[in-house]
Amino acid sequence: MLKGGILNPNVNSLLSRVRHTNTLVIADRGFPFWPAIETIDLALVDDIPRVTDVLGALLPNFVVGRVYLAAEFFENNSPQTAKVLQDMLQGIEVVMEPHVAFKQRVPSAIGLIRTAETNPYSNLILESA
Repeated sequence: MLKGGILNPNVNSLLSRVRHTNTLVIADRGFPFWPAIETIDLALVDDIPRVTDVLGALLPNFVVGRVYLAAEFFENNSPQTAKVLQDMLQGIEVVMEPHVAFKQRVPSAIGLIRTAETNPYSNLILESA
């Protein structure tokens, strides 16, 4: 039995299959479903868990070389919300791009973890180092 770290067996399995330069999506609750991509749905009720909750759980166990984020995130969220994410991603290269371009990266991801995040454009694509 696991004593700590990522306890969800599906998330553990997904993480173990991500290799160098592969990507993993952490999505908000409204993100489109992608039938060709393994999706792990962690949504329980509004904002439980949030994208930042999942990111915070993954960062100690996942080597992130780059993060892709929709440029619209900063236009549609409060400075406080933006600061939380910026603080978590400190020291990691962040690539900002239009949401349309962001979604074009999704089909090549190893998997997608859906959260219950309600803040708009909170989706992240993590690229392993």
